[in-house]
Amino acid sequence: MTTDWTAEARRIARGRRFDGSSGPSARQAASPLPLPEAEIREAEAELGIAFPEQYREYLLRQSAGGTVNRLCRSSAGWGWHGDSSTNYGLLTTDFPHPDSYRADEDELDAREPSAQDFPDQNAYRAAWEQWDAEYEVFQERKTSGAVFIQENGCGFSTLLVVTGPHRGSLWFDGRATCDLILPLNLDGRPVSFTDWLARRSMDLVCW
Repeated sequence: MTTDWTAEARRIARGRRFDGSSGPSARQAASPLPLPEAEIREAEAELGIAFPEQYREYLLRQSAGGTVNRLCRSSAGWGWHGDSSTNYGLLTTDFPHPDSYRADEDELDAREPSAQDFPDQNAYRAAWEQWDAEYEVFQERKTSGAVFIQENGCGFSTLLVVTGPHRGSLWFDGRATCDLILPLNLDGRPVSFTDWLARRSMDLVCW
């Protein structure tokens, strides 16, 4: 059966939030207070995930936000204030290592429709729109199981993986320029949340 990629792209896009919990927050700079254990458990249950241990300790002992997007409860439920990029519908899906989809992406790029292959413009436009929607779905799934924990400006973000074998590690979303999602690395090992809080340096990105 042929997939209607336009409909699938719309369905997946509904996992993002564009409500009152999005946009800059003055409270972030004030380093909001830690969350009580009961609220952390409530957030985990609602989101369907277990926070990585170091991030959980940060929420419990230090702050619900501060230098990172603030975890809070809004009219839409528990989520991260200032973040409109995390797909809540994909949080429970394992974060995929870029090596796992590199060949699929090459194949998808090679299938981009060309106007020369179609008898008329309408047929070409319809084919290209389906391909573009499939590409949109593909890109959205690249950050499954990850939270956009901090916006870095210019379209860049830091990701905290919350689901799958890479849970607890930090990644740099550099797709705005290099089309890559890269692991943060410190002395040859994945960067933990505590490592990253202490440094938050571009030196941690494995270019």
